[in-house]
Amino acid sequence: MPNEAAPLVVDLAERRYPIHISSGLLDRAGAVLAPLLPRPLVLLVTDSNVARTPHLGRLETSLAAAGIEVRRLVVVPGESSKSLEAYGRLVEAMLATGIDRKTTVLALGGGVIGDLAGFAAATALRGLPFVQVPTSLLAQVDSSVGGKTGINSQHGKNLIGAFHQPIAVLIDVDVLDDLPERELLAGYAEVIKHGCLADADYFAWLEANAAAMLAGDPALRLEAIRRSVEIKAAVVAEDERETTGRRALLNFGHTFAHAYEALTGYGDRLLHGEAVALGMVKAARLSAALGLAPEADAERLEAHLASLDIATDPRRLLNQGFPVDAVIEAMTRDKKAEAGALRFVLWHGIGKAFLTGGVELSTLQTILAADA
Repeated sequence: MPNEAAPLVVDLAERRYPIHISSGLLDRAGAVLAPLLPRPLVLLVTDSNVARTPHLGRLETSLAAAGIEVRRLVVVPGESSKSLEAYGRLVEAMLATGIDRKTTVLALGGGVIGDLAGFAAATALRGLPFVQVPTSLLAQVDSSVGGKTGINSQHGKNLIGAFHQPIAVLIDVDVLDDLPERELLAGYAEVIKHGCLADADYFAWLEANAAAMLAGDPALRLEAIRRSVEIKAAVVAEDERETTGRRALLNFGHTFAHAYEALTGYGDRLLHGEAVALGMVKAARLSAALGLAPEADAERLEAHLASLDIATDPRRLLNQGFPVDAVIEAMTRDKKAEAGALRFVLWHGIGKAFLTGGVELSTLQTILAADA
């Protein structure tokens, strides 16, 4: 596979933007971004964990070499930064630097940083240009693409936010080399999700290649990330603001996952990708229980995740189950619910996801009770 292919494009008419995917991209970021910025000024938002890695220095050096001024803001790492309080502190700090509407906000970090900085960019001065430079596998294949930004509420995950498309996404696969194994495996849940919802051939390719990809094979990482991003970019281009139901397919497993995250307090006990892995297995099992998909496909997904040591049962991951009534109550607060009625992304089998409502409560209770 060539080291650098042509960028992918999210085709949203006047809001279309490129997604660059390659190795060594942080060192070329200045040259890539300079023609895209309204003025050569970047407000770089990252967290203290990323700030301790070489990634920040490489990026800032590259931007400076291209004549781009960088003003850095560092926030606390972790899901706690996706709060109204942390958002308010960030926006006030941004305004204190003397930004104007041609200042570009650049998010360097994982999904939390992208969501937080993106929402700040969407709202400060009624909207600032925005660039995503994701440093986790989850952010590279999912949250950095598509323009969803936001923070959590005490009532649920990502309930406060805005659609705000970036002007570019820069994905350097080299940053995964020092990503902790737990985060790498959590991010992989969003990789296999794309095969689950839209591409059975990609699912099969991952069955054959995921172990080597996760172990560090650079060509396989490039291929997996690029295919996942292709799938997501195509869905976003068809349904940018989730009005037709097409984009909702990207939430395969997430109705369960968001409930699990709420019940564990949005902290490090349960990472988002870990919750998604649990949720996808539940969605597959529910599909089979409803007679909508083969049980064998649910077993295939569960076996694949287990082969990579990705937990498919919360009791193994957390040493506890989730009370059925508590999970259902948390689900009703999810933003995908309508008038309190639950909607699920289920499948007719691998690669054939669909959005539905009207799931019998008794069937849902039976599925949830299996690991309560």
